[in-house]
Amino acid sequence: MTPQPFEDAPERPRTRLDHDICVHIFTASAAMVGVCLTVIGILRVVISIRKEDLLGDDLLAVNSMLYLASCLLSYWALRTRSARRNHRLERTADIIFLAALVFTAVNAGFITWAISAS
Repeated sequence: MTPQPFEDAPERPRTRLDHDICVHIFTASAAMVGVCLTVIGILRVVISIRKEDLLGDDLLAVNSMLYLASCLLSYWALRTRSARRNHRLERTADIIFLAALVFTAVNAGFITWAISAS
């Protein structure tokens, strides 16, 4: 039984941690795409009842595209064999996911303001 080199020991937990982060980003992004689509549908009902158009459904469509990009990048990171590519994809997916999350909060404020103002 040959001992493993000391340099390899810290790499295993980091690879496992990155894999876990990618899985969480993938599942959360996919769920948020569904949430955005559901809210778009609800807003379309509200718009048709009130007979006025809101910009909120367009903003939510852009928001769902950000979540979709994050979801696809994290899936790609999970499927790649290169550790270097995995780290870059995971970091990019993480940044896009956080930007989409902030955009979700902005959208919620905008939709609330637009509905209450009319």
